[in-house]
Amino acid sequence: MNIDLDNRHSSAETELWTASVCLINDLDGLPYNPALLLSAFLRFRDSAEITALTQQRPLTADMRAGLRWKLVRLLASTAVLVLVAAFSLRAPAAELSPVPAEEHRILSPLTYRYVLNQPEACRDKSPFLVFLVPVAPRDSAAREAVRGTWGSADRDVLTLFFSGLPEEEQRSNLQEEAGLHADMIQMDFVDSYQNLTIKTMMMMRWLSTFCPHATFGMKVDADVFVNVFYLLEWLRSSPRRGFITGSVICDGQPRRDPNSKWFVSEEHYRDNTFPPYVSGAGYVFSGDMAGRISWASRFVRMIPLEDVYVGLCLRVLDVRPVYARIWMFLRNLFEIRTLKYDRCTFAGLLIFIVDVNTTCFSSLPVHLFTSSAAESWFPPRSRCVLHRERKIQ
Repeated sequence: MNIDLDNRHSSAETELWTASVCLINDLDGLPYNPALLLSAFLRFRDSAEITALTQQRPLTADMRAGLRWKLVRLLASTAVLVLVAAFSLRAPAAELSPVPAEEHRILSPLTYRYVLNQPEACRDKSPFLVFLVPVAPRDSAAREAVRGTWGSADRDVLTLFFSGLPEEEQRSNLQEEAGLHADMIQMDFVDSYQNLTIKTMMMMRWLSTFCPHATFGMKVDADVFVNVFYLLEWLRSSPRRGFITGSVICDGQPRRDPNSKWFVSEEHYRDNTFPPYVSGAGYVFSGDMAGRISWASRFVRMIPLEDVYVGLCLRVLDVRPVYARIWMFLRNLFEIRTLKYDRCTFAGLLIFIVDVNTTCFSSLPVHLFTSSAAESWFPPRSRCVLHRERKIQ
C-alpha cells in the first residue's frame, strides 16, 4: 500500500505512520505470529483515518486524534505479540549430548599451548571492558591502527590481540611486538579462516581464565571502528549477566554449495536454519558469558562459521542475543556495513566500518575517545540533533 502524505497532513502524522510501518518491517525474523499481526494491521489500514489519507483528503481534528490512538494501540499490540512469542513459543531445549572427545579435541583451547601470553594483564585490575581482537600474524598495520585509535590504553578498557601461527610462507615479528606492547596472545594452531572458530573459543577461554572479573568483553574485528566513548556510556545501563548483543541475525541458513566460502555440510549441521546469532564483526557480552560459551562448546560440533557457532552455543545455554537499537528511531547501533564518514551519524553508533576511500583509518588522533579530542570526531548527540533541526529549517 503506497501512501502519499502531502503538505496538508501534519509532520506528526507522517512520523507516526512511518514509525509504525518501520516497526512492522523491522520485526521480520522474530518469533511472532504473523497472522495476528497482519489482522491488526489490516484493521488499522481499513480505518476511516487511513482511508482519508489514501484518498488525499484533509483530516478532521477528531480523525487526527483517532489516528494517533489507533497507532498507539497497533504498536502496543505488536510489542505484546513479540514478547509473548519470545517467551511462550520458544522450543523446548533438546537433551544435551557431548561431542565425542576426539572431535571436541580439535576445537578445545586445552589442545593447544600458548606461544605468547599475557597472564598478568588483569592481575591487579578488573577492567570494565576487554576488547578481544582476532588478527592474523601478518596484520601489524591493522594492530597499530587499533592501538592508535579506539584501542588505545585506558583505565576502564583493555585491548588484546589474538592470533594463531603464521603459515609457512609468512613471516611475523610477534615476539618483538608482544614485548613492546604486552597485548599479543598467540596459540600454536595455524591461523586461517577455517580456524576462526578455534580462535574464538581461545578468546573466550582466555577471558574466563585470566580476566574472570571483567564486566564486559567485546569480540571485534580489526577492520571495524568502535565508538568507545558512546559504548562505555551505553554499557553502564546494560545487564551484567547472561547478556550478549550486537547485530542480531535471525534468518541465517547454511550454504550447501561446496564451492562457497561459507559451506556447511549436512554432516556437520543438519538443520536448514541457524538459531539467532550476532554478526562476528563485533559483539558485546557480559563477563560471565565467556566461561559459559566455552562450557557449551562441549555440546556443539565445530563448524567454520565462528559467529554462527557462538549462536549454537547460546542455544545450548538458552540465551537469546539482544538487539542493540534505539527504538525511538529504529536504528541499529551495531552498523555492520561500510559508511562514509559523518560526525553526527557516527556519534549515534557503537561500531561501524569506515569507508577507507573517504577516511584514513590509521590517521585518527591518539586517545580519540578518552580525551577532549573525541568531540572533534564525535560531538555530543544533542548537538547533532540541534544541527539537524537547523538544517531542516
